[in-house]
Amino acid sequence: MVLESISRIIKIQLPAYLKKLPLPETIGGFARLTVSEWLRLLPLLGILALLGYLTIRPFLPKKKKQRDSLINLKIQKENPKVVNEIDIEDLRTPNVCYCRCWRSKTFPVCDKSHIKHNELTGDNVGPLILKKKTL
Repeated sequence: MVLESISRIIKIQLPAYLKKLPLPETIGGFARLTVSEWLRLLPLLGILALLGYLTIRPFLPKKKKQRDSLINLKIQKENPKVVNEIDIEDLRTPNVCYCRCWRSKTFPVCDKSHIKHNELTGDNVGPLILKKKTL
């Protein structure tokens, strides 16, 4: 049943559709097409564009992972070395997470930006978690 339908589309309906299309004989003829004629051409042009894209897609450059990029893009760039010192006794909450990927909008506190950084770069960085011992 399905193959019969596909066969009918390819052998009968497609040639009939193509015969009715307003294809001009010259390139200049495309400029003289009306809006309704362009609308009738749109499905065919869309399919041709899709087939063209699928044909060249294997040859397009792939997105490369940023393995060797800078980690710190904006935090204290005026300093030769960024160092943060925190006394554990001063922690107000039992657990505090500090950023190690340099992407946090709340630096030095982690806002889980490392998750996106790891997805983009293939890195495995996570936060520094300080736990306050409760007595």
